Amino acid sequence: MTVRRAMAMAMATLLGVCALTALPASAFFDPEALVWPEEPMPEPSDSAAAPQPAPQPTITDSAGRLDLSVEKAVALALENNPSLRAQQQQPIIAGTFADVERAVFDPSVFANVERSREVAQRVSEDIQSNFNVRSNQDTAEVGVRQLLPTGTELELSLEQDLSESNRSPRQAGTRAGLSITQALLQGFGITSNLVALRQARTDTLASAYELRGFVTALVADVESTYWDYLGARRRIDILDNALEVADQQSREAELRIQAGTVAEIERAAFAAEAARRQQDLIDGRAEADRLRTRLLQLTSLPGQTVYERAVTPVTPVQADAAALDQPADYVALARDRRPELNQARLDVARNELEVVATRNGLLPRLDLFVTLGQTGFASNYGAAYSNLDNGDTYDLSGALEFEYPLGNRAGRALARRAKASTEQARASLDNLGRVIEAEVRYAVIEARRAAAQIDASAATVRLQEQTLAAEKARFDVGRSTALLVAQAQRDLLSARLSRIDAFIAYRQALIDLHVADGSLLTRRLIDAPGALPPTLAWRN
Repeated sequence: MTVRRAMAMAMATLLGVCALTALPASAFFDPEALVWPEEPMPEPSDSAAAPQPAPQPTITDSAGRLDLSVEKAVALALENNPSLRAQQQQPIIAGTFADVERAVFDPSVFANVERSREVAQRVSEDIQSNFNVRSNQDTAEVGVRQLLPTGTELELSLEQDLSESNRSPRQAGTRAGLSITQALLQGFGITSNLVALRQARTDTLASAYELRGFVTALVADVESTYWDYLGARRRIDILDNALEVADQQSREAELRIQAGTVAEIERAAFAAEAARRQQDLIDGRAEADRLRTRLLQLTSLPGQTVYERAVTPVTPVQADAAALDQPADYVALARDRRPELNQARLDVARNELEVVATRNGLLPRLDLFVTLGQTGFASNYGAAYSNLDNGDTYDLSGALEFEYPLGNRAGRALARRAKASTEQARASLDNLGRVIEAEVRYAVIEARRAAAQIDASAATVRLQEQTLAAEKARFDVGRSTALLVAQAQRDLLSARLSRIDAFIAYRQALIDLHVADGSLLTRRLIDAPGALPPTLAWRN
């Protein structure tokens, strides 16, 4: 009776364990082992400099002209860009490795059926003659196996066999058995047995941070290209106007030459200025067309004639620059938000898990085996199963198995490698943090320089306009030359182009700053995983 009770308790325990492991992974393992919290981020004060909402793009004529805001350009890229679609599959692929490692601890059902027949000869000791022995045997077994993170392997089985022979009566047997294998040294404990699963989950998180970095780079590329294209279009307008002015002045000079109020030698200076403006305009249009093509490539609009579309940027350029926070504020933000840093942190954690695994590999292997069974016998299956609980037939066995390679050279080498890799990863993380801090500070310096250039360029344009007006007034009264007027016109043109460049440089500097501090996607209200560092609860 004691054996039957022990069997019943053991079977109930195993069934309970199997029911537990049938729950989701979060119910069996630490649900907060590897997660990243998503929470609102305090915005630095320069958030007012973010692009303002603009009209949504619409096709306005049969030629396919596209009125495009910077926000819609980003939205189109996130929706259509094929390289992003490819990158989005990486976290899914990485997640399958975690599922594979989790499946190691899933229960499995097994079954086998066997039938055998034997015809043999035996020698009778009584009559000293041979006789034939014909026997048939049917065996069927079904059961469930379970590997636990504690290093325990359980197996619960039910076996039935039926044997018939011309020399012995028919006999059926039913056996219920429980086998337990427990690792006592190597492979013991949850910490060592969950290493592969935790590493796989770490890789999944790393792929999410990699995806965030990719999205950040794509958004920054789209916005930078958009502002460059907008600047190129503004420069074309300025060059168009400059060419028109140069042509008009050339015509006016020709009339004055014919009237005799201006020397004929001045004709070449005005004509050369007009030709130079034409050259600049040709280059400007080519650059704008290149940037338009690049913008269409990034947004990846559907259709066969995408690159033939005319694109009109409609987002206004802000003339005022917002105040920036202190560099330390952006550095603190980057420590939490930069995907590269978070990936490096996960790399350190993964190597720490490898140290745990190799430390376990230094231990000898010592396993405990226990097998317990209860058997019932009768002339048929039904009666044998009924006798399973009534009989006193049972089997019980136990064993210890020990193994240890002398010197364990491979295990020690793997442990040294894991420790060195961990130290290497920590040093790389420290170096990356310093590099990112420098990048952030460089970006703040550049943003402040670009902001200051907006006001400075305005003053330069105003003064160059006054200089050109004075030079033209002197030329009208014969106290200047066409060359000096052309020089003043070139200086004014250069100042106006520089002012456009200052606007665009400021936008680009803000983009670079927000990429450097890792806040670009948050500021653009783009939802992507990995906004904060991962919480690795199993390290505590």
